[in-house]
This record gives sequence, C-alpha cells and structure tokens, in this order.
Amino acid sequence: MKVLQLCKKFPYPLQDGESIAIQHISRSLRDMGCEMTLLTMNTSKHYYKTGEAPLPTELSHYKEIYAVDVDNTIRSWDAFKNLFSKESYHITRFQSDAFADQLLSLLKKNNYDIIQLETLYLAPYYDLIKNNSDALIVMRAHNIEHEIWDRITEQIDFTPKKLYLSYLAKKLKRFEVERLNKYDFLVAITERDLDKFKSLGYKNGCLAIPVGFNLSQYEPDTAAFNRPLALSFIGSLDWMPNTEGLHWFLDEVWPKLRASHPDLEFHFAGRNASADLRNVRIQGVHYHDQVADAKSFIQNYPISIVPLFAGSGIKIKILEAMALGRVVISSSIGLEGIPAKHMKQVIIANSLEDYIESIDWCYNNQSQLQKIGDNARSFVKSHFNNDRLAAKLVNAYQKVLLNHGHKH
Repeated sequence: MKVLQLCKKFPYPLQDGESIAIQHISRSLRDMGCEMTLLTMNTSKHYYKTGEAPLPTELSHYKEIYAVDVDNTIRSWDAFKNLFSKESYHITRFQSDAFADQLLSLLKKNNYDIIQLETLYLAPYYDLIKNNSDALIVMRAHNIEHEIWDRITEQIDFTPKKLYLSYLAKKLKRFEVERLNKYDFLVAITERDLDKFKSLGYKNGCLAIPVGFNLSQYEPDTAAFNRPLALSFIGSLDWMPNTEGLHWFLDEVWPKLRASHPDLEFHFAGRNASADLRNVRIQGVHYHDQVADAKSFIQNYPISIVPLFAGSGIKIKILEAMALGRVVISSSIGLEGIPAKHMKQVIIANSLEDYIESIDWCYNNQSQLQKIGDNARSFVKSHFNNDRLAAKLVNAYQKVLLNHGHKH
C-alpha cells in the first residue's frame, strides 16, 4: 500500500503527543510493508529547520518528506473578524494555498491507496483530494477537537473569555460534525472517542487504534527511585489544557505541598512556554528550557504529574511515562482511553485534596513506588503493543480497499 500522510505540523522533535503518535504509526505501517510519504505543514508555531542538515533518523522510514511553510500565527484582528464569519478560526489558521498546491502536485504524480489525515485540521483539503485522487481518505482523529474546547470553557470563570471560547467551540463542533461522514474510514484513538463519533452521526467504516509503543525503545532507569522524591511534567506549553492545568498546580497545589514537604522539587519542561512559565520564580520549581531528549527528562524523576481537566483523545505523554516505569499522577480526564487501575498502575487525582493526599502517600511509601512503575510498564506492554496494533490497522485498510475495488 502507498500511504500519503498529511500533518498539520512537522512531527519532530518527538516531545509532544501528536508528534509521537504520528511517528509511531507511520513507522509501524512501514514495518508492515506500506510505502510512506509525508506531507506536512511547517508552521510558524512549531517551525523545524529542514534544509540545513539531514533529516533525523527517527523519520528515516519515510520514502519522501515534503514540508510546506505555513504561517498560522494567532492574530487579534483575524480573531476579531472571525466573530462575524461562519468559519471556525481554529480551522482557518491551517488553510494554506502553498500546502494545497504541493498536495495537488503529489496527487497528480502518484497513485496513493490511502491518504491519512492526521487530525481534523487537515479536513479542509478533503475536496481537493476527492477531486484528484481515487485513494481512500482516512481521518485519524487524535481527539474529539470540539470537546477539548468545551471542557476548557467549563473551567473558565471570566465571562467575556468564557463566552468567546464557547462561541469558537460551537463553530468548531459544527465543522467537525458536518464533515464526519465524508471520510471513507475513521481511525479513532480510543473506543470511547469512537462511540462519541458514532453518537454524533458517523456511519462509515471505523476502528479504534490507540498509539502503540515498542518497549525496546523505552528502557526504564530505576535510579530515580533511590533519590529524594521529585515531581516532573513535560508537554506542549502552547496547548491550553496543559497550561491551564500547570498553572492550577503551581497556584493551588504547590504552596500546600511545599509547606508539608519543604525539600520537594518540581521540574517541568515543554516548548513554546509563555514568559511567566519560562521565568517562574517559585521556591522548589524549575523550568527546563531546552530538553534534547524527552525520555531522559522523564527518567530523571520517579513521579510524572499530568494535571489535566480538559482535553480529549489519549494522552501520549502519560503512556510514555508509564512505558518508562514512572509513577503517573493524573485526573480521570487525563486517563481517558487508558484503563489503568488507581494505586496499581497509576494514581488518579481529580482535586486539590487528591493531589495532596496522593503525594503525601508517595512520601510515606517510597519503597512501593517502583512497583507501581513496573506495573505501569507491564500495562503498556499488554495494552499498547505497537506491532499488534499496526497489524490490526493494516488488515482493516486492506479489507476496505478490497471492498472499494482497489488493487494493491
């Protein structure tokens, strides 16, 4: 099978969940015999210098990579004008004539079997693909996008901001639902998301395939369990659910934790942090500006916290920390799609009191932390095996292609 994968940002470095999800599935599809081509936006927000050095070996499984510069900067005037438009501002920021031209050029030169859209933000290119290719158009939905913004809106008290975000969420939902049944096939990231898409009216072929992991690439280092207790967080710091959760943790949880445990340290990292996070001046809190290797950062600390109260899909960073044998403390929303058990493979904390109680428990039971980390790793091995999940996806694609009369 020849697969063209479309992405809204260059999927490297592998420091955020979306990039990891794209890299893992594309490599697995190649290992299953697919010929992979990547067409990606190289956005102003997540720009990667592609021309100055060879592409990273982590992307060597692609036969060809095409990156198109796209300016998706959020501008106040554009956001204001969008108030008087039916279009979703979330989506219009990823509409690019240059990207469309490159896509059209590839479609004219190649006969692809599958064109896989990574996230809803590639949906505006559906008509261009349909009019110029016989390929099956697959939407790989990393999240239910409008649900993220619904949940963010629920967390906000400030009325003008709340009203504005609610308005944006409604337009995003309309865009998401109107296009649902255009896709030939839908790949949801969790069974829960797939059920939600069906309840929104989706009727075509579909499958729930979470992100898979090859545990040989995630060898745990247990040394952190023998050092003084420390917490860590890593994730994209330009994604609102992450920053809202992180600010809540720093403002509400940390002062109380620090009062009880004056030696406790919290280390966080992530690209595109705002100035207040980059320049944080809180006792015991450390921001790491440039993290060359996200796995090494996670390995340095026994506990990974993920204070998420909005979001959708599956949280790759949680699975990555579990694969590395860390103790993950997160909310029920953070753990959606990850059926791990509280106090066995993860620790679930949904409130200020939960976080205090959980970290107090970790302090008083440090000898048991590594066991939870070991359980977490075993859980990922049994539920998120990369090869098994890729084989399931390829098999589904082959059946759909046969049903549509494709030869491959």
